[in-house]
Amino acid sequence: MDKSCQPLEIVPVKQALLSPQSNCYGFQQQAEGAASGKDRPECLTGKLDGVLVAYRTFESSSVTGLVDEELVNVLPNSLRYLAHCGAGYDQIDVDACSARSPPVLVSNVPTAVNDATADVNMFLIIGALRNFNTSILALREGKWKGQPPPKLGHDPQGKVLGILGMGGIGRNLKKKAEAFGLEIIYHNRRKLSDELADGAEYVSFDELLGRSDVISLNLPLNKSTRHIISHAEFAKMKQGVVVVNTARGAVIDEDAMVQALDSGKVLSVGLDVFEDEPNVHPGLLRNPNVMLVPHMGTYTTQTAMEEWAIDNVRQAIEKGKLKSPVPEQGEMSRVS
Repeated sequence: MDKSCQPLEIVPVKQALLSPQSNCYGFQQQAEGAASGKDRPECLTGKLDGVLVAYRTFESSSVTGLVDEELVNVLPNSLRYLAHCGAGYDQIDVDACSARSPPVLVSNVPTAVNDATADVNMFLIIGALRNFNTSILALREGKWKGQPPPKLGHDPQGKVLGILGMGGIGRNLKKKAEAFGLEIIYHNRRKLSDELADGAEYVSFDELLGRSDVISLNLPLNKSTRHIISHAEFAKMKQGVVVVNTARGAVIDEDAMVQALDSGKVLSVGLDVFEDEPNVHPGLLRNPNVMLVPHMGTYTTQTAMEEWAIDNVRQAIEKGKLKSPVPEQGEMSRVS
């Protein structure tokens, strides 16, 4: 890194994970919000020239915008590594990073978030099944008279949980859900080995939609998964299905979900992510059968995710390679 740059303050836990000799620089928040790549003053003035590694989080998009081709093309030529603090990296145009000469190599945190995210996932499943949100609202509005509201909830025992996306988080959720007596089926791009599936039944996408009492979305957002659940998919689901999403908001068509809720096709939903964050569809906000939390699946005092991401930064600086390159660049990372 260019030692002549003045360090900018960053979150203390992340600074503490780097050696005392490490200088950290960052993008400044613009008054009007995120500037487009071509307008970033740090890039245009050469302030970041000499920087080798960039560290980002999901929230970085509010400062820099998406890491798209436009931004990638104005980043300093010295930049070789981009360490993302999180499992999902849909905000990064990996193809644009790969096309640069030399390429910008991207890393993510593939497993450290599994427990925290699956915990929130399970919380939303139980909350949506038991209709906790309607009772919480009644309590806060002073409508509780000593008896629970009339809308009864549903026990998880014996229900079929369909996990759409059986990666690390999906498999972690499976173990937690089995402790609550849920039967697990799953659909994935490819069938898992018996060892990884650990007793979960592999089914087709349509069979998962038709058999599940609860559907949990645990798959990455990309071109093929955007709106993977929309009007046609809701129509194939059971009457009174529960839908939970802790993946990315845009894997569900929120307009279609609101219609399915309003019609009664979907009993309730639990959401940690939204299609147009930080904006939430008004049809979700007004519906008492919707449990909402503000994209906090990994927000705990434990720092496993940050430690992993900083390990990527450290290895890039000290060894010229990343601990966990994204799959699209795996071969490229090995030969860099």
